[in-house]
Amino acid sequence: MANYLSIESTSNGDEKKVKQTLKFKTGKFVWRIKFNIPLDPRTVNNVNLYVTNLKNAPLRTSIKYDSVNNYIEIEPVEAYAKDESYILNITKNVKSAGGKYLKSSVKVQFKL
Repeated sequence: MANYLSIESTSNGDEKKVKQTLKFKTGKFVWRIKFNIPLDPRTVNNVNLYVTNLKNAPLRTSIKYDSVNNYIEIEPVEAYAKDESYILNITKNVKSAGGKYLKSSVKVQFKL
């Protein structure tokens, strides 16, 4: 069973406001990003959603989109290093099924 860190977009569609709930502190937790509308699955990929360290080096991740529940899961292929900071990047190139892009990119810095 995976441990999750969740981000949910607000119901008014303001992507700048996110709710974060850290349930477990582990090197293999999965980011779960919930959207309030269906997404264009072609825009849910490692180019538009990715994790880097503070030196901008990318971390290998697996990305899955659940179209029934409208959430994306981003899981590291290897565990996050303890005491290292990372940035979850969600670019504005993620698009809704209706063709609208996110209004702005989202960056969340985190450290284990």
